[in-house]
Amino acid sequence: MEAAQSCEVVEQKPVNRRPVDDPSVTPRKGRSRVTNGKVLNQRSPWVRRCKDVIAAHLSDLGGADNTSAAERSIIRRAAVLTTELEVLEVRFAKAGEACASDLEVYQRCSNSLRRLLEAVGLQRRPREVGPTLSDLLIEQQQRETNEVADG
Repeated sequence: MEAAQSCEVVEQKPVNRRPVDDPSVTPRKGRSRVTNGKVLNQRSPWVRRCKDVIAAHLSDLGGADNTSAAERSIIRRAAVLTTELEVLEVRFAKAGEACASDLEVYQRCSNSLRRLLEAVGLQRRPREVGPTLSDLLIEQQQRETNEVADG
């Protein structure tokens, strides 16, 4: 009983607090160079493409404000793999072929990308491709009924 009485009550942190994203919590000087964006050449085509992929994935998940730090981390990794897979695809297209080792790397990266995307909610969505068979049968039955009524 005595141990329970000596416990200190600690205020819970708000759920929406993101220390990495909130400069009031973590000043810019106290953050890593990766977080600040100082490590990469922000103008290279590879970085621009990677940022575009990150933006697309964040948009699919409802924006950066709607995602956790872990989800954004997974999205960054998925964007890097996507960008690198695109680089390999260009190499395959230019060469007109792919060697076995490059195909193995491509396959492993593709599988890793799929798993990362599943982790953040990759979903298959049915696509509307036209009327279903039952719609066509109902339409045909209505035409036949109208022909009998008219005839």
